[in-house]
Amino acid sequence: MSEAPNHVLEFPGGYTRSVGPVIGRFLTELRDGRLVGVRTAGGRVLVPPTEYDPADGEPVTGEFVEVGPGGTVQTWSWVSRPRAVHPLDRPFAWALIRPDGADTALLHALDLGPFETGAAPPRFLKTGMRVRPKWRAERTGAIGDIECFRPEVTMINAPTRLEYRLQGGRALDRFLEGISQGRILGHRCEVCGQVIVPMKGLCPRDGVPTTEEVELPGTGTVTTFAVNNLPDPRAPEVPFVSAYILLDGAGLPMLALVAGIPADQVRMGMRVKAAWRPREEWVASMANIKWFEPLDEPDVPFEAIKDFV
Repeated sequence: MSEAPNHVLEFPGGYTRSVGPVIGRFLTELRDGRLVGVRTAGGRVLVPPTEYDPADGEPVTGEFVEVGPGGTVQTWSWVSRPRAVHPLDRPFAWALIRPDGADTALLHALDLGPFETGAAPPRFLKTGMRVRPKWRAERTGAIGDIECFRPEVTMINAPTRLEYRLQGGRALDRFLEGISQGRILGHRCEVCGQVIVPMKGLCPRDGVPTTEEVELPGTGTVTTFAVNNLPDPRAPEVPFVSAYILLDGAGLPMLALVAGIPADQVRMGMRVKAAWRPREEWVASMANIKWFEPLDEPDVPFEAIKDFV
């Protein structure tokens, strides 16, 4: 059986028609890079404009209103495999877009950036998305004068880098000197008697200078903690735990990593000890302590640490 021939319907030179004063005004404004609608007798603004109000069939007022150019996506349909007749050669969405100031929506292509053919719609494509038109440089007075709509810029990712040098002061320098020797040093407050670690040179509770040094053991208790799911170069894996640890003999907890135990097994009151790096790697830095790891000791009751949470 032979194939049926293709049939073609064509108007040589194109099909010419009058657009009338309402659609003509809309297309003229498109040529000039503007979006307009027409107001109905009931006060609604129709975009694209029509000569009659579709709600009641009454003629429109002839009052034109500039709208947009920004708008809101009312609904959309994803095109994962564009065809040759489509306005874009990569996956895009057909969207009903209501321009600001309009009461109706117009249908147009929504370009969300480069995607491979067959790609699923991106998660950020949703009803309510804010968009703006991308105008062609050369316009003729047709809906294609808007090449497509694109999302408004709501976020940026700017390269950020800050170089600084920390001048620790006498108290912090002394604390880091102790760390470089494998010692954890604190200051005792002469008013409240609490030991502050890392030492700060003053008591945050009483506001008085502190000078009496106290060496603390590398053991302590987890008071509270957080499970982190974003990578950190200091952490052994993701997820990892950062915790406030009350060193034995200290009056304030210090922030450190907890490892050597699954993140979902870390708990308040858990006993831990400092895991020091090899001696040859020690410098004047808290990085000498990789993290704190569990001790084979009973948990501390909550009542004993509740004031440090």
